[in-house]
Amino acid sequence: MTQLLATAPNAETAPMILAGVLLSLVFIYLASKLGGELSKLVDLPPVLGELVAGVVVGVSALHLLVFPETGAAASDSVVITILQQIAGLNPESTQEVFALSSEVISVLAELGVIILLFEIGLESDLRELQKVGSQAAVVAVVGVVAPFIAGTAGLMLIFGLPTIPAVFAGAALTATSIGITSKVLSELGQLKSTEGQIIVGAAIIDDILGIIVLAVVASLARTGEVDVTNLVYLIISATAFILGSIFLGKFFNKSFVAIAEKLQTRGKLVIPALIFAFSMAFLANAIGLEAILGAFAAGLVLDETDKRKELDKEIIPIADILVPIFFVSVGAKVDLSVLNPTSVDNRQGLIIAAFLIVVAIISKLITGWTVFGKEKINRLAIGIGMIPRGEVGLVFAGIAEASGVLDKPLQAAIIIMVIVTTFVAPPLLRFAFPQGELTEKPDLALEK
Repeated sequence: MTQLLATAPNAETAPMILAGVLLSLVFIYLASKLGGELSKLVDLPPVLGELVAGVVVGVSALHLLVFPETGAAASDSVVITILQQIAGLNPESTQEVFALSSEVISVLAELGVIILLFEIGLESDLRELQKVGSQAAVVAVVGVVAPFIAGTAGLMLIFGLPTIPAVFAGAALTATSIGITSKVLSELGQLKSTEGQIIVGAAIIDDILGIIVLAVVASLARTGEVDVTNLVYLIISATAFILGSIFLGKFFNKSFVAIAEKLQTRGKLVIPALIFAFSMAFLANAIGLEAILGAFAAGLVLDETDKRKELDKEIIPIADILVPIFFVSVGAKVDLSVLNPTSVDNRQGLIIAAFLIVVAIISKLITGWTVFGKEKINRLAIGIGMIPRGEVGLVFAGIAEASGVLDKPLQAAIIIMVIVTTFVAPPLLRFAFPQGELTEKPDLALEK
């Protein structure tokens, strides 16, 4: 977004930037729909199809949707090639169109995950989430501590890596993608089950802990020491934000309904809801947390209103437009070339990746067995629900690459771990939740 604001398009390139965005969206929606439908045909979660479709149209295959941050150049983009043939852009304009149109798609993808988490918050039950709060906290803490210690120690003792690179890779193992897991739970009709609430609650806490871990390792990589002041600030601000959101919900609901009922124009319910969701997302981002945490908290607050069901229906079409951009973009940024064993760097990376994958899966699976006070509960499903790293893992990988403290084999290993954990979790969740265990009817709108 910074680049988008810093580089103002000139009169010649502005129409081409819009054209690039529109053509990219055509490819994104075609890919998401085809991928989702094919996944549905073979009884897999549609979100898995969207991720796979993203890989197909992305940097790993067709190059219909590529991003500068993956190392792609303008000449790698099919969209830019088409625009060049239409408008005859010069090299400087071509690079500008590629950079800015890609940035717009990235911003739309960010909006997509914000809307997704707002929708998930609306579908969650704050009272039920509070009931499993202690269990979710234990699952989250174990899900961060276990992979971090096992990954860091293993890389240092088995592979002889220096401390800072090993710590960075161990930190990347702590992530959990709430976006991917919660979408699959919705599609399986398990979001409001006890297991689903524990997974979502743990993923939220895990995300907060992940931000703190990321801040620590980024500081360690940059200066060689941990910024204690920043660490304390993050812990206090994250705790205050979540507790404050829950407290706010007790007083905000009646005011929100009263405002919505007084409005007379189109969008009288959904627009105030989006204002609130975006305000909460902005507030979270402003204090150093993830915007998606703010959106999720906003959804939890509005879930307590009398207008929840009506609001659910009005948010679904917006989610149908924006959420596929997020999932296809995540898949498009995955570079499968790191799996090529003919490259010497990749060979070492593949060996380290095999270790990281084992640690990443086992250290999250065991979290299901840390749930206490629940005799009849699907512990396997809870563990599997914590496995996918998804977009959160990609963020860790990107920051790791930008830090310059990782060599190419270790960078490749982290990316491979993110890819594998992201793609194995949805079908494993389907396995862990047999059809006969459905606790709620899946929302047909989420299956589209």
